[in-house]
Amino acid sequence: MKKKSNENSTPELIEIKRHSCSHLLAAAVLSLYPKTKFGIGPTIDNGFYYDLDLKESLGANDLKTIEKKMKELITKDLKFTKKVISLAEAEKLFTQLQQPYKIELLRDLKEKGSTKIKTEKKENPKKVTIYQLGNFIDLCRGPHVSSTKELANFPFKLTKVAGAYWRGNEKNKMLTRIYGLAFNQKKELKEYLNRQAEAEKRDHRKLGKELDLFCFSKLVGPGLPLFSPKGVIIIDQLKKEIEKICAGYGFQKVMTPHLAKIELYRLSGHADKFKKELFRVHSDQGHNFVMKPVQCPHQTQIYASQKRSYRDLPIRYMESEKQYRAEKTGEVGGLNRVYAITVEDGHSFCRVSQVKEEIKNMVKIIKDFYISVGLWENHWVSLSLRDYEHQEKYIGDSQDWDQCEKMLAEISKEMNLDAKKIEGEAALYGPKLDFMFKDSLGNEIQIPTVQLDFATPKRFNLVCTNEKGEDEYVVMVHRAILGSYERFLALLIEHFAGAFPIWLSPVQVYLTPVGEKHIPLAQKIEKEIQKEGIRTELDLSSETISYRVRKAEKQKIPYILVLGDKEKGGVLNIRKRGGQTEKIQKQDFIKKLLKEIAEKK
Repeated sequence: MKKKSNENSTPELIEIKRHSCSHLLAAAVLSLYPKTKFGIGPTIDNGFYYDLDLKESLGANDLKTIEKKMKELITKDLKFTKKVISLAEAEKLFTQLQQPYKIELLRDLKEKGSTKIKTEKKENPKKVTIYQLGNFIDLCRGPHVSSTKELANFPFKLTKVAGAYWRGNEKNKMLTRIYGLAFNQKKELKEYLNRQAEAEKRDHRKLGKELDLFCFSKLVGPGLPLFSPKGVIIIDQLKKEIEKICAGYGFQKVMTPHLAKIELYRLSGHADKFKKELFRVHSDQGHNFVMKPVQCPHQTQIYASQKRSYRDLPIRYMESEKQYRAEKTGEVGGLNRVYAITVEDGHSFCRVSQVKEEIKNMVKIIKDFYISVGLWENHWVSLSLRDYEHQEKYIGDSQDWDQCEKMLAEISKEMNLDAKKIEGEAALYGPKLDFMFKDSLGNEIQIPTVQLDFATPKRFNLVCTNEKGEDEYVVMVHRAILGSYERFLALLIEHFAGAFPIWLSPVQVYLTPVGEKHIPLAQKIEKEIQKEGIRTELDLSSETISYRVRKAEKQKIPYILVLGDKEKGGVLNIRKRGGQTEKIQKQDFIKKLLKEIAEKK
């Protein structure tokens, strides 16, 4: 006998219940704050929200009060009543209710046939749908549950209050947005809240400040992070590691300026692609430049600066330099979205016959690096292809794209990458292999990428002299191993919760003397450890030992040494991150550290 499917758990019904919860939220707010003006209240991943124009400022306790009112309304078994009325009737109704935001939406319907901000003009609808729940009336297509009784066993929770510009436009009024979560089962809601709590503890913005890795300044400007010495240590270690791995595959470091003429990007196609994201620089001397949004056009000019023979190829360049994107102000935050991006970037200029070997080597580089940072085990690969219905978005010949996509598919098969074909995710100039990883919270991230490009060399006339003495277009293979150092540092902070592997830890050993008479001993041992290239911090402050140890633990330093009379004989009592202690000879401890750092434990 077949099991009946759970009708209460279909994605469609869960979506309807979440939508109904947004109306329930609005009804509760109206009951508590009768003068509220209502914006919109859609569903989102895992829940819902409603935008409100309130005179009052809401806090955590207010959310509890609103949630309590929502549950009270559920017990009243209120009906979700649907009515279809004319546009004129709707406008009159919401005018009487003093709801200006609904009137604005109705006028858009009348003039454009849609409430969407950017849309082609459609035929004007003659009628609209409204839903009433208690005293709350909304302009809404629905559908909804029939009554609040159906939400009695549907777990939800109001989680936060945020500001949101009406219709996402910074010129409009800032409204109050209340977010809520809603799941089909209490267990799902509880698990999600636990994950959120863990994510909050690991938030790179919070930990970055606590661990003194980076900061922001109002005088410098938002989206422009300033890295402290400890943050720079991590970035430098990442650079050294990636440059060491890439050098083993023939990559050489280059350096390009942060500015260029707009013509460079017009030729590459990036001027159109990043039209609204370009920073432009002018001077009183008549200079007109663009801050570089990408590195590849610059590197093409290094290649083009000399005549090249097929015998010179492949030529491989790499650099870690700043790029600049004028992101929307509201989207800038932490290290994930910034204006100044330090990108680890590399390009191989080769012949068609060398493409496969180049890409295979780049995949090996990605594997080597992500093994070293402990992220390789849980990944999958996307074969990112064109959007075949909108090929005008890309540069280059269709035949070249066909060849590129075929070659990447073959490489995936030959290397057992099992790449999934995903249309519409290709780069401007060619298809790519994108590597997708999961961090410790289960979030999926895409950072490393290998991109095949036949188009750019033709635009810049990048050629080599072949065996017949004729010019032959080269191929560019783009690769980014860790993407931007800003985003990658954010990832590492959250993945490791600030407890970095020892090779990346800004401070590897913390030393502090028991008393003043032990200061010479602490200084002597620190020098011996430092001499081996191990990073240390010596704390000579007057606080209690327990306070100093707790301070070092909060900094998540791998090893703590408290030095007193017992350590004069050369046996150290080391405290490991996590609280374990171990007695060990000083020289053995140094050897142990060097081994762990070399093996990237």
